Amino acid sequence: MKIYPYILCVFFLILSCNNDTKEAQEIDKITIDLKIDRFDVAFNEASKNNLPELKAKYPFMFPETFDDSFWQEQLKDTIQQELSTETVKAFRDLKAEEEEIKNLFKHLTYYFTEFKTPRVITTTSNVDYRNNVIVTDTITLISLDTYLGSEHYFYVGIQEYLRADFSREQIVVDMAGKYAEKFIFHDERKRLIDDMIYSGKSLYFKDRVIPFRTDAQKIGYTTEQLEWAKANEAYIWRYFVDRELLFSTDTKLANRFINSAPFSKFYLEEIDNESPDKLGQYIGWQIVKSYMENNEVTFNQLLNKSSEDIFNNAKFKPSR
Repeated sequence: MKIYPYILCVFFLILSCNNDTKEAQEIDKITIDLKIDRFDVAFNEASKNNLPELKAKYPFMFPETFDDSFWQEQLKDTIQQELSTETVKAFRDLKAEEEEIKNLFKHLTYYFTEFKTPRVITTTSNVDYRNNVIVTDTITLISLDTYLGSEHYFYVGIQEYLRADFSREQIVVDMAGKYAEKFIFHDERKRLIDDMIYSGKSLYFKDRVIPFRTDAQKIGYTTEQLEWAKANEAYIWRYFVDRELLFSTDTKLANRFINSAPFSKFYLEEIDNESPDKLGQYIGWQIVKSYMENNEVTFNQLLNKSSEDIFNNAKFKPSR
């Protein structure tokens, strides 16, 4: 009788592994027809004479508020030329990225019947890193000039913690994040726990749709930062609970624990400078994982669950 619970646990573990393997096999069978469309290259090679042809092929890239003279000036603009030249030089091909995006789209196709493979187009955006990826139902735009490597001279003046993710490895991660925004239910987020759970859903979404990426890459950490978060998980949780922050509506908490920053702000000198940012996201991720482990809920159902439901039923216990 004493070994019965152990046998039961092993049984469910084997069953879960078999289901995961079957799911992976089904996803792998999906065919995605994708060829990344290099608008950045086309614009770099364009001239006044073939501008009408380019506009006809990419009408959505040429807002009607600007006439032809504006675009002709853009073709001659030295800053635009430098952006295009540096981008084309860094991304002579996108074979690796194309395969990763296909893999992402396979997972999205498997989980969401309404998903249709969009046209994927690369461009430049004057290093608009806040809009590095734009996702619609039919088109996905990727600004390659925001992925040239953290040390590229284009990024001088941008804070180090922001440009740490300006690398080509993050393209598919950022795409997954944008699709998470489309598929996750946006309930009201007034409290810290609401932001934490929403971020946790987004990171769990990445677990499912880009399993080939590391946990560190999904959240935008170095390996060392992720290890710090794991090692201090119990302390972080106790800090939130003891100071009654979880249900606080203080708007400053998002900048302290959710948003990108140089570090998380505990206002403790011995901790702050050592800690990574986004620790509220990290804890929210662990809560969502615990919820999925302790409840009979599908991935798609999770995305529509309220933060209240997830928090109350997660049975979360921080690792020690």
